[in-house]
Amino acid sequence: MTLFAVFERLIAATAPPPTAPPPSGLLRFYLYYLRQVGWLVVLLFAAGCAVALLDSLIPVFIGRVVTLVSGGDPVLALSGAGPELLGMAAVVLILRPLMLLAQNLITNQTLAPGLGNLIRWQSHWHLVRQGWSFFQNQAAGVLANRVVQTGPCLRETVVLSASAVWYILIYGGSAIALLAANDPLLSLPVIGWFGCYALLLLAFIPRIRVRSRDMSAVRSELTGTVVDCYTNIVTVKLFSRPDDEDRVIRDAIDAHTASYHAHLRLTSLLMVLLALLNAALIVGSAALALLLWRRGEITIGALAMTLPLTWQIATIAGWVAQHAAALFENIGAVEDGMKAIAAPSRSREPERGAELTVPAGEIVFDAVWFDYGADSILRGVTLTIAPGERVGLRGPSGAGKSTLAHLLLRLYDLKSGAIRIDGQDIAGVSLESLRRQVTLITQDGSLLNRSIRDNLRLGRPDATDAEIRAAAQQAMALGFIEEITDGQGRTGLDAHVGERGVTLSGGQRQRIVIARALLKNAPILILDEATSALDAETEAAVRTALDAAMTGRTLITISHHPSGIAGLDRLVTLDRGRLSG
Repeated sequence: MTLFAVFERLIAATAPPPTAPPPSGLLRFYLYYLRQVGWLVVLLFAAGCAVALLDSLIPVFIGRVVTLVSGGDPVLALSGAGPELLGMAAVVLILRPLMLLAQNLITNQTLAPGLGNLIRWQSHWHLVRQGWSFFQNQAAGVLANRVVQTGPCLRETVVLSASAVWYILIYGGSAIALLAANDPLLSLPVIGWFGCYALLLLAFIPRIRVRSRDMSAVRSELTGTVVDCYTNIVTVKLFSRPDDEDRVIRDAIDAHTASYHAHLRLTSLLMVLLALLNAALIVGSAALALLLWRRGEITIGALAMTLPLTWQIATIAGWVAQHAAALFENIGAVEDGMKAIAAPSRSREPERGAELTVPAGEIVFDAVWFDYGADSILRGVTLTIAPGERVGLRGPSGAGKSTLAHLLLRLYDLKSGAIRIDGQDIAGVSLESLRRQVTLITQDGSLLNRSIRDNLRLGRPDATDAEIRAAAQQAMALGFIEEITDGQGRTGLDAHVGERGVTLSGGQRQRIVIARALLKNAPILILDEATSALDAETEAAVRTALDAAMTGRTLITISHHPSGIAGLDRLVTLDRGRLSG
């Protein structure tokens, strides 16, 4: 167990990733991750080479033993062969198991869990730092599938290559050399087989790679469709259209099935043709060896070596062909994963963004222009909000009110103009420091599927339980939090809230969101229809909590309801991309 533990600790799967994102080229994408464990990959290939060399000696040993026992007197034949036989036994009993142990320790204890999860962790780390617009155009299930599958698939291509390459090169090359050493004619069937085998792989493998990539893409879409159904299960249930929803999932499964069939047709055809080629190799080599032995041109030991050698070549060829198909299936999955993991970042965060400091809380929108790729949503918007001022934004739907708030948080980048906080252009500050200073509360009040404590600590990770309870009390949430029990029997702050907080009412979710904002204690607060979805009684309670959250902060509130704009210092109207008021 100590030996296993040593190898299991060789890769720290969740170590800090490189700051540079994964590159888009396939080979560079592989090297990006493999450089981090390069010496282990070298050891894996060395162990694979050693195992292949030792396996190629087994038919030689068989031939040598047959030669010894066919010499007439058994006692005389074996009397001087003791050291040779002991050497063979040592190779089979000691050296080969040791090399297999080394190969398995590197593969199973180190690379299988370590490299696969290292790639998953780093892929997620870079993906989650994409701009918000990236996620708006991607299905969450598709992204999750690509992150989860890419690591193991990339790892498997390395492991399979280490075995397949060495076996076919070393075993095949040594077979030709050994057979030719006994009689050059004996090597001709193997040489001919190699040529035909190479042609088969050249004809099939590129097509298998393309179909594997297509199948992986369809599988990601299937996963995304299923996840979308489960994520929005309330909508599915409320509209009570199970047949229509079944059709969507059925169509996705049918598409994956068709893609899988197309992929496996090529694999099956390759294996059938390879079986015929292997049969021709075995029969042809055996017939030729028997003919040469009958003529007295080779020994019975050479004949005994030829039969298992060609049989093992045929067996290994089938194994390599299957591995080659799996290899390119995994490469196809990696290529599919690269669509998300190696996608260029759309966020223009400076390499060394300054730390934003907010001593007062003044906000200046200076000639801000923005669009989503079509007509401009904001057209030269200029607005100054004084420190501690409470400003309300109103206007028709689609006028750009929420967009203005999102730009302040740099969820999107401006087309032109500037936004400054206390004189600092937010385009030149780090995103982390910007978002620590600004809190946005939206109407959906979404929560992570974690404990209430974990959701509240998003506001301040180092908050103590006492501070968490104080914020919850101020947001009028502590009472119901202490009474909550989830499906696993966890209570209070330890209770999990379900996906997007589905186990809580709208008012409960919103009060937890407000408690989180109070815990964060940012100097700038944005309320985007924060109470529009609540009933009057709940809204009154939430409003009381919000009054506490607004104290001493610069406030931007977006609301269509009179209650949402009560007590503000100023109202500004946004219409057709311009401000008035």
